[in-house]
Amino acid sequence: MGRFEEMLTALGGKENIEKMDACITRLRLEVKDPSRIDDKKLKQLGALGVVKMGKAVQVVFGTTAESIEAELRKL
Repeated sequence: MGRFEEMLTALGGKENIEKMDACITRLRLEVKDPSRIDDKKLKQLGALGVVKMGKAVQVVFGTTAESIEAELRKL
């Protein structure tokens, strides 16, 4: 499994993601079930932090967030 596939799994799978967007440093998501987010795995994959606010999740990747979003959309 590649890095982006692992990220998608750590986000609870494609079916868990309702909306996805990115700003310069963060991947911003709205998810169905925030408990399915694997913070530890996301950090192992390069995330600097994970912020959860209800069903809204922000994964801090730094300046690669926009390219990560583009790759995740391809899956």
